This record gives sequence, C-alpha cells and structure tokens, in this order.
Amino acid sequence: MTETKRKGSRSVKDIPVILLNQLNNGEIETANLVEWLAVDQKLLLENVLRDNNRTLYLKPIIESIDSLQKQTVNNINKAIGKSLLELTIQENDTGMLHIIKSHQSDLVRCWSTYTIGCDIQLSIEEILTQIEPFAADHHFGVREISWLAVRPALIENLDKSLSILSKWTTHNNENLRRFASEATRPRGVWCQHIEKLKEEPELGLKILEHLKSDHSKYVQNSVANWLNDASKTKPEFVINICKNWKEKSPSKETSYIIKKALRTIEK
Repeated sequence: MTETKRKGSRSVKDIPVILLNQLNNGEIETANLVEWLAVDQKLLLENVLRDNNRTLYLKPIIESIDSLQKQTVNNINKAIGKSLLELTIQENDTGMLHIIKSHQSDLVRCWSTYTIGCDIQLSIEEILTQIEPFAADHHFGVREISWLAVRPALIENLDKSLSILSKWTTHNNENLRRFASEATRPRGVWCQHIEKLKEEPELGLKILEHLKSDHSKYVQNSVANWLNDASKTKPEFVINICKNWKEKSPSKETSYIIKKALRTIEK
C-alpha cells in the first residue's frame, strides 16, 4: 500500500456522499483528520465483517461500543480491537486477525493495533515486535493509534521498553524513530501519563540522546515535545540537557529541538 495523494475535505459536510460511502465500506483510506473522524465505525465494522463472513461477531462488538461512557474515535478503536481479539480467540479464528492487519482501510488497521496492545499473553518484546509494522505504517492515523494501543504495556514494562526502543532510534525509517520518542513521552496527548518519567526524565535519555540531531522534522517535533512534557515537572533537567546539547551538537536540527523544548519554561 502507498500513501494516498488525495486531498481530504475541510469539513465533514464537504465530504462527497460517494466518498463517505467508500470510507464506511472500507474501500479507501482517509486522507485527513476530518475524514478520519467522519467515518462511522459501526457501519465500517458491519461491512468488514459481512465481507469476510464474520457477522457472528457484530452484535457483541456493537454492545461493547454502546457500553462506552465516551464514544471517542480511539475508545471505539480499542473496543473493537479488544472485542475482536477476545472473540477470535474464543472461535480459534486467526484468519480474521490477519485480514484486519493488512486491510486497505486505515481505521481497520487501527483496530488491529489494539488486538496487540490488549493481548495479555504477549511479552513486551512480542508486543513491540508485532506493533512495529503499524508504527511504520504510511498512514498518520495508524501510526498515532499504534503507540496509544501499546502505551499501557510500555508503562508496565518501562525499563525493558526503553531499552528495546533505544534500538529503534537508529532505524532508517523515521516513523519508527519517532515512535520511540512519542510512545514514551512523559505526558503525551490523550493518554495515561508516565509518572516515573515525569519524576525521572533522565531515564529517557537512552532514547533522546540518539535523536537530538535527527534530520527528520517529524522526529524533531516529538523529541522537543518529550522534553517540553518533562519541563512541566523537572524544568532544571530540561534546561541542563538543552545547554549540554547546544554545546556538543551545534546543528540546526538540535537548535530547533531546543527552542521548541523550552517553550513552556520561557513563557
């Protein structure tokens, strides 16, 4: 699969009916956040299950979605992924998990990330190995959900996770380098905070040091945001790291990270 070059609509009301139907049928990927939020995941689920002769899963998954207190896109992603994991284990149906893993719809692949993140039988090594192709996915939505899906497991196995992800920082794929930083942000966005990293941000240096002069702006922004997160509890740590980086890595990439990392401190 290659990333779509189609420009997305600016608002939900601007999405053509034909295009929205294609999205809800799982025939194409979303092109931007507006389309991503506009997809009716219940309808998408029904269509995917029908197309693959798995309609027996529909009712229990819909019930799981309806029981959610907050039906956000990500909560629904998790409910569907977790339910699919449980139901396919119950039915000994490994085929369905393979189908959604490589599905043409980005939202369906998002469901797949939660079949990994919610699998308590997997070790943290297995979780990170299985999430890697989603962390490297060409679609922005899949990449974001991939780290959200496994973040609880990372928190439970923080030291080992940091050690494994430190190796990702030298990968030639910028998406994987960015995942190493974004998945371990002390605060992050729409996710559980990592209290240990809020209090001991130096633990994250085994990842950040490798990325301090990364050539990718995508990675630079994540590293800067990581440090900005840390500055809200440990400002002196961030000030000292930025001072150290400025001296030993006087590159434009590092300068960009430092400026963005200090934005809360310098307000």
